[in-house]
Amino acid sequence: MKLQDLIFDYVTFRQSMGQKFTTFSNILRAFCKASGGNDLEVDQVNPERVLSFLGQPTTCYWHLKYYALVGFYRYATSRNYVLSSPLPTTVPKLPPRFVPYIYRKEEVRRLLDATASYRRTHILLEPYTFRALLLLLYGAGLRISEALALTMADVDLVARQLVIQETKFYKSRIVPLGNDLNEGMTRFAKRRRKARHSLAPNAPFFAGRSGDRLTIPTVQQAFRQLRCYAGIRREDGARYQPRIHDLRHAFAVNRLVAWYEAGADVQALLPKLSTYLGHISLDSTQIYLTMTPELLQQACRRFEQYVNGGPHE
Repeated sequence: MKLQDLIFDYVTFRQSMGQKFTTFSNILRAFCKASGGNDLEVDQVNPERVLSFLGQPTTCYWHLKYYALVGFYRYATSRNYVLSSPLPTTVPKLPPRFVPYIYRKEEVRRLLDATASYRRTHILLEPYTFRALLLLLYGAGLRISEALALTMADVDLVARQLVIQETKFYKSRIVPLGNDLNEGMTRFAKRRRKARHSLAPNAPFFAGRSGDRLTIPTVQQAFRQLRCYAGIRREDGARYQPRIHDLRHAFAVNRLVAWYEAGADVQALLPKLSTYLGHISLDSTQIYLTMTPELLQQACRRFEQYVNGGPHE
């Protein structure tokens, strides 16, 4: 059987079980192309072809490709299309897990204050727009792609909510805004109107100087300049300096700390946080709950209450 035909059957099988299977599907198609194209038979794929496709085993992407092939060859061998898997039997360890940076409140204030002065000229991203964007990312825990995709119709400041259209997991959701955050967005909307940006329902809420929708690379580059100007950097030896996406991590961690401090039932509230962030499972939310000194302190305090017979969850 042709490799491309079996890949098609396997992808169809996985999708018939309700899975999007987009990433692994793309990897398998790339594997077919890299292995010799559409005319290659499944049983002609040897270990050398597989190793060539996997590349150097030093990245998380190596493991992603490997496990895409594991599932495919499990399917192929169970149906006797191949007698054995050509995958390597030794799997290298994953590289150190990426550790997000949790911004302190003082650092967020420095970032917001620096939007007006981090560069002399603002060609695409105006300071008041940049400030409002960062405020929303930190205050509502949005993904940068979600914030930049907002249209005027998606933002209801009277009802104090945003409509996040189909994004990462093909799901839409409503994101309520707290009073302070809603007031910040209302002030931005007034500035936006004063700048004569379009008020059409499909116009971008966060527009560049010319009124066009801002792009992710534009904002990411501006944030790197802003972070350096504000003097925020990590000294823990991690692979990356603080990113704009880490504002989302900070939102999740700070929300958890606030619940602990208020004596709330954190376990009962975690599913609500997961829904608010737009995750499909609690496992996805747990990635954002990086342990910080503040979070560790609150968790220890809750455990001490439990041991001493005080209030606990």
